[in-house]
Amino acid sequence: MGAHDEHDMGHTVAGWTGTAIAVAGTAVAGVALIAGSAAGLWLGGAVTALAAVTTWVLHLAGWGKATGPRPADRRHWRTRDAAARHGHPDCLGCRLAGRPTPATTPAQAPAPAPARAVARD
Repeated sequence: MGAHDEHDMGHTVAGWTGTAIAVAGTAVAGVALIAGSAAGLWLGGAVTALAAVTTWVLHLAGWGKATGPRPADRRHWRTRDAAARHGHPDCLGCRLAGRPTPATTPAQAPAPAPARAVARD
């Protein structure tokens, strides 16, 4: 698996794209700061915010990954996550999109305990 051995560092299309856009946004903001341009600072901030939105949309489209390591055969950064449309467990992005996470799906939720009868005297 290369230099990372058994680690799954989360190299995905969503991760790389969001990082590239965020680097561009902070570069614009940095140049604007040196130049003293308020408009450039706002533009850099907007591009950086666009990075977060882009990463989220790509994650929801299946180009991200769930929390935790993936199986070794699914670790290539261009492997699409087929389970993304159903939501990932403990994923804030999936919850914000309104997707049920597998931990909260009614079929997997624990059944409520039956009520105990209370003896009355």
